[in-house]
Amino acid sequence: MTRIARFALHPGFTVADVDPRLFGSFVEHLGRCVYTGIFEPGHPTADEAGLRGDVLDLIRELGVTAVRYPGGNFVSGYKWEDSIGPVADRPRRLDLAWRSTETNRFGLSEYIAFVKKLGPEAEPMMAVNLGTRGVLEALELQEYANHPSGTALSDLRAAHGDKAPFGIRMWCLGNEMDGPWQTGHKTAGEYGRLAAETARAMRQIDPAVELVVCGSSGQSMETFGAWEATVLAETYDLVDHISLHAYYEELDGDRDSFLASAVDMESFIENVVATCDHVGARLKSKKRINLSFDEWNVWYLSRTEAEVSALDWPQTPRLLEDNYTVTDAVVFGSLLIALLRHADRVTVACLAQLVNVIAPILTEPGGPAWRQTTFFPFAQASRHGRGQVLNVRVDSPTYETKRYGEVPLLHATAVRADDGTVTVFAVNRSQTDALPLEVTLVGLDLTAVVEHSALADANPEARNTLADPERVAPHGATGTVLENGALSATLEPLSWNMIRLA
Repeated sequence: MTRIARFALHPGFTVADVDPRLFGSFVEHLGRCVYTGIFEPGHPTADEAGLRGDVLDLIRELGVTAVRYPGGNFVSGYKWEDSIGPVADRPRRLDLAWRSTETNRFGLSEYIAFVKKLGPEAEPMMAVNLGTRGVLEALELQEYANHPSGTALSDLRAAHGDKAPFGIRMWCLGNEMDGPWQTGHKTAGEYGRLAAETARAMRQIDPAVELVVCGSSGQSMETFGAWEATVLAETYDLVDHISLHAYYEELDGDRDSFLASAVDMESFIENVVATCDHVGARLKSKKRINLSFDEWNVWYLSRTEAEVSALDWPQTPRLLEDNYTVTDAVVFGSLLIALLRHADRVTVACLAQLVNVIAPILTEPGGPAWRQTTFFPFAQASRHGRGQVLNVRVDSPTYETKRYGEVPLLHATAVRADDGTVTVFAVNRSQTDALPLEVTLVGLDLTAVVEHSALADANPEARNTLADPERVAPHGATGTVLENGALSATLEPLSWNMIRLA
């Protein structure tokens, strides 16, 4: 008997409008993300500011919106003053997070210039150091960056060549402060009080800032849930978002569970939402806290500790340069689907990171830049996943996993654009079998399949490399039909799919 996956779409059953910042990314001073990644003076494609033109072109194609900076773990030892003014005067510092030496050659002004060159939709998302620093330093950074003129710090910015304020509207209040690995790690009570006082003070300068408070670094943290509740009890009326971070990898050859990683991501999101709403109810507040999933990706984290601990303070080491397979890209696409399915509460998300470091783009110093397998799902979702997310309730065959139990083979969502066109994003988690898909369309004036693009390969380990940078790319799928209000398609085994209907 043929196993078929089904769902129905109706314009009256929706989740939310997609916030463009759902397609954000993350630039940290880690490995080669900045140096020889986005910034390489002397590269054949570099502009007058030292930004690699080939990388800028790929980031624009990727469709990145918000860009979180400068960390990450790096921010908890960051002195923002080191990164401003004449480059020759900037100090070299030890970066405790990644056992590296930071030159500060690329700093605050360079970051803002980089974001501006990405296009009108891109915006900065700045993190302040609440690990080794506090309220005063955050206020000074905010004044330097955003105040128009007439104060010591705003005039200093102008003297450094940036007369116009940077206009940073979104600020992260520290990074992963629940993690014992974090420089300046704090308890929930300690961090909650510091975050509240920092938020209150920053709003004295500008009541309209958007603030992200640190949530848990993962659902597996021992303090998960209790951390959010304690921190939000202090900050609920002062912040707009709480952060979530999650990374996934294949462990012990358990690919079935790895392919179901989005089950954990969706659970994480729903549990944080429940905690936020519980605190709001207890405080009798009508305000709703949204979620900033500002670090997410496939990351082979189990390799990282040994990689970092072996370092002896090098400059720009090759770190965390995972080379992603087709399998990784399918999981990655499923994580994107999870974010879209929760667009009512996840209003910001940042793929970590942007170039070289667990990234969709790889580069060689002095050489080329190329797309990883994960580049394609992100670029397609950013381009075609704009509009209103439709409620998708999947009726699908299932399979058994060690980690998550019984899981649907189909993971899917759909987005309706302003012009009425609909894009379906779908993953077939089966490693061996194609999956027939039937979608019933009700109340949607759709008559044609514009495109069915699939990312799949006979070799699930296939990847794009320096030697073969175009080995993997999406291809057109055949046999996809829309007639009499019903869509019929076949999803290849282990595949990411985008089906556009008009």
